[in-house]
Amino acid sequence: MHLLFQILLGGIAGWLAGKVMKGDGYGIIIDILLGLVGGWIGGAILGWLGIHWGGSIGYLITAFLGAVLLVWISRLIKGNS
Repeated sequence: MHLLFQILLGGIAGWLAGKVMKGDGYGIIIDILLGLVGGWIGGAILGWLGIHWGGSIGYLITAFLGAVLLVWISRLIKGNS
C-alpha cells in the first residue's frame, strides 16, 4: 500500500512540476516517473543540505522540487529552455 501511495504522490508531484515549468508535461507515465525519481533526487539533495521533511506532505514537496529540477535539466539538454 505504501508503494501505491508513493506512486500517487509522485504522479501529483510530476504533474505539478510540469504545470509550474509552463509546459505541456510529458504525459502521465513520464510525469509519474519524474515525480518518483524527483523524490529520490530531491531527498538526496535536501539530505545533503541537512533538511529532512517527514510525512506525506514532506514527500510531496521533496518530489515536486526534485521533479522541477529534472524537468529543468531535461529542457536544458533538449534546448527548449
